[in-house]
Amino acid sequence: MFTSVLMIEKPLTPEDVEFVTTLHGDEATAFVVLMQPRGDQADVLLRAIDDVAVGELREATQEGDEPEGEEARLPAEKALAHSLAALRAHGSEARGEVVAEHPLDRLKAVVDESGADEVIVMTEPHYVEEFFHRDWASRARHKVGVPVLKLFAHSE
Repeated sequence: MFTSVLMIEKPLTPEDVEFVTTLHGDEATAFVVLMQPRGDQADVLLRAIDDVAVGELREATQEGDEPEGEEARLPAEKALAHSLAALRAHGSEARGEVVAEHPLDRLKAVVDESGADEVIVMTEPHYVEEFFHRDWASRARHKVGVPVLKLFAHSE
């Protein structure tokens, strides 16, 4: 069975599920999903700059309202549960956890523990972080020892 560690920041859409579950053809796939609450990922200024870069001015003004810490945990747990159920409904094995602190350290540990074949980072564009190679995928490539695929999540 092919094992992928899937890092996400929001619930998977049906298009996301279809895409990741068919990446390896008919081969059976298991997923370990790591969900990091969006508010815990980067500072407010970087998120606002990213919003401006993609023309989402209204969202840029609301970045300070993004829940963080314990306030972000319940929505993240719901998003994780939704995503795991969607992957299972599509015929894949799936388990996961919310990662609030040190996501790259936890990613490395999960890759080692699960014997993962790859890491898939599914995220919205983060132009500032990507430009400076500070995004999850860029940093993970130097840490995990397996191929890292970066995919942009679909919007609802």
